[in-house]
Amino acid sequence: MPSLLCDEAITCVLRHGQALLKFITPNEVGLTGGKQKGYYLPKPFYEAFTPFPPTKGVNNNHPVEIIWHDGRVTQSTVKWYGTDSRAEYRITGFNRERHFPHISPERVGALLVLVPEHIDRFYAFVFESDDEIADLQAGLGIEVHDRCAFFDSSLPLMQQESEDDCLARRFDLFTRTLDNFPPTAAFALEAREALLNCAVEFANAPSDKRLSALVDAEYRLFRMAERKVCTSIITQMFATIDDFLAVAQSILQRRKSRAGKSLENHVEFLLREAGVPFATQAKVDGTCPDILIPGQVEYADPAWPLEKLFVLGLKTTCKDRWRQVTREAPRIQQKHLLTLQNGISIPQMKQMKEASVTLVVPDNLHNTYPPSMQGELLTVEGFIQEIRQRLGGAQSIPAQPQLL
Repeated sequence: MPSLLCDEAITCVLRHGQALLKFITPNEVGLTGGKQKGYYLPKPFYEAFTPFPPTKGVNNNHPVEIIWHDGRVTQSTVKWYGTDSRAEYRITGFNRERHFPHISPERVGALLVLVPEHIDRFYAFVFESDDEIADLQAGLGIEVHDRCAFFDSSLPLMQQESEDDCLARRFDLFTRTLDNFPPTAAFALEAREALLNCAVEFANAPSDKRLSALVDAEYRLFRMAERKVCTSIITQMFATIDDFLAVAQSILQRRKSRAGKSLENHVEFLLREAGVPFATQAKVDGTCPDILIPGQVEYADPAWPLEKLFVLGLKTTCKDRWRQVTREAPRIQQKHLLTLQNGISIPQMKQMKEASVTLVVPDNLHNTYPPSMQGELLTVEGFIQEIRQRLGGAQSIPAQPQLL
């Protein structure tokens, strides 16, 4: 069940109708040499946070009060830097708060939820736990894939998404006749085929871009299906509060489980396309790693070279779940963990390195990590190429079936 703080944040967002969800970046906490710490605000949503439009050539300051989840209250400023080459909005004014914790280097990768009560007063929540981040996104029905997302209860679903008409037509045909939820693999397949037909550059794009596109497209498709299947359920009269809570919990659990399975399906597709042999959920030494390369037979063979064995954990977020991969397939000392996490603090990344865990992160997310640690990251394409090289080039061997 969601934590009390998570429930409080969801209630606050739904009460006021709007919220910005964003992962805190190294630039915002001063790790990239910027002159002033401050949270970036996306220009398309400026009207929720300031009366000043994004006019080039002028700077504007808008005083605001922010009430934080831990009881702190800051007198901050929404600044528009119109004379700067970046031309951006930021919330600043935290340097004058003694030992203010929520814009420190330790918060890189945490999720900030900023809720405007009105244009001069905001509520703010910061979440570090993977479980709370997943619960919050599921509770609001929104996923933060590219640094930030904006929740607006007044907009219909299709206005909140930015996919083109071709994808919309395909996804509408897919969901139109649904009465129940199809398997997660069906969502993954439809998202992939839609991108192959609708996105001209998808087929030849690097693995990093394809993975991000697949995750985004499937999320949109799932939301459309959820709306089709669940509308009749949630609009009916419930006999008891317990009946309502049971249905709500079922919807939230489906959202969370789909997100993790989505990542698995798309990574498996990319590995198959690259000709990389692998086994999923193979039982080895009392563990079940997400992906074992090249497979269970090779892992069990004492003569098989250790440098040709890989274990790849898959986590959409990994601020506290990353340690799970250290216990998988103990014969393999160096672990790999593929994540869609937006940024992780320097201390956490050092802990991962000491535990022999290498992060694999889509390249468009690398700049959300501390600059001094970005060299420790692998791209998805870089990881695949490393495997192919160490296994002796491209493999024509199909992926091993899931071992139960």
